Amino acid sequence: MNKRFIKGVVALVAAVSLLATACGSDEAAVGSGDCDSVDSVSLQLQWVTQAQFAGYFAAVDRGLYNDYCLDVTILEGGVDIVPQQQLASGAVDFAISWVPKALVSREQGADIVNVAQVFQRSGTLQVSWADAGIGTDPANLRGKKVGNWGWGNEFELVAGLRDAGVEDGSYEMVGQSFDMMALLNREIDAAQAMIYNEYAQVLEAKNPATGRLYEASDLAIIDWNDVGTAMLQDAIWASGERLASDPAYRDITTRFVAGSLEGWAHCRDNADDCVNAVLDNGSALGTSHQAWQMNEINNLIWPSPDGAGMINSDAWAQTVDVATSSGDLQAAPDSGAYTNDYVEAALDILNGKGIQTFGSGWQPKSVTLNEGGE
Repeated sequence: MNKRFIKGVVALVAAVSLLATACGSDEAAVGSGDCDSVDSVSLQLQWVTQAQFAGYFAAVDRGLYNDYCLDVTILEGGVDIVPQQQLASGAVDFAISWVPKALVSREQGADIVNVAQVFQRSGTLQVSWADAGIGTDPANLRGKKVGNWGWGNEFELVAGLRDAGVEDGSYEMVGQSFDMMALLNREIDAAQAMIYNEYAQVLEAKNPATGRLYEASDLAIIDWNDVGTAMLQDAIWASGERLASDPAYRDITTRFVAGSLEGWAHCRDNADDCVNAVLDNGSALGTSHQAWQMNEINNLIWPSPDGAGMINSDAWAQTVDVATSSGDLQAAPDSGAYTNDYVEAALDILNGKGIQTFGSGWQPKSVTLNEGGE
């Protein structure tokens, strides 16, 4: 018998088994809240409570995980917490991490698997003043003081500089705090920023020359999506060992992915409600800042051309290529580093519930920022 045919049959049976396991004897019951028992699940975030994680908070607070028979505890992240290591150690059931950071940990021995690629695009920018002459071209960072957070956040920047022909030593890499004060004080020429967070911090600050808030026209941005060194970011990671050995965990994974993606669909369609969910969970950031962040996060997720959470092979390959060519990864990961099996099963469940999982009509909104993000 043809080996390719056999492999195809095995893959099909595996996918069907995943959905059948998640659905039990009645597929319609999955996600309906009809539970014989409830499974406790822990999720480690990679940063503090903010709209970057709104879909998970909304799924908890609005009872969406309950519909999947899950009791989910969300653990806040911080500078000294490495989510993928928490997952690999067995301290948590799932973790949110950027793909390149997780792949480095995986290469170092962490048995973790990407089971849902939530962010479809990179949100990382390098921000400078419009009058600095840097513009949108990384080549113009030559001879400049370039801010960066480190901790694996430098991969896109370093690759972009390399591809632009900017030699090591021809610019000064400056350790940057997780804010924009060094740029605002003109201590550095370009600052690293997430479009949903630090970039907004500049637009929330008052220009001393005008007495008004800074505007986008005061700034120039290098967007790594445009440059071609963008890397996949927030994804849901699961334990590879447990996926391989524990049918109950595989079932939980499908339900957790489904509940999480339903949370993100809720935030797409009910952004204000999700901002409130984040604020209710103790975010230190103000309302207008969170509204900006929610809008930009949605813009990283939607539209999802292959369906929410699906891992696009081309985007994955670019991420791996950037990481290996820069030396951050020694070699490309094996094929077990990610799987679409669980997200495909989850999307089948969501589609059966009539939930729109592509977001094809999504358009970002105009958000007004207030001073200090209030």
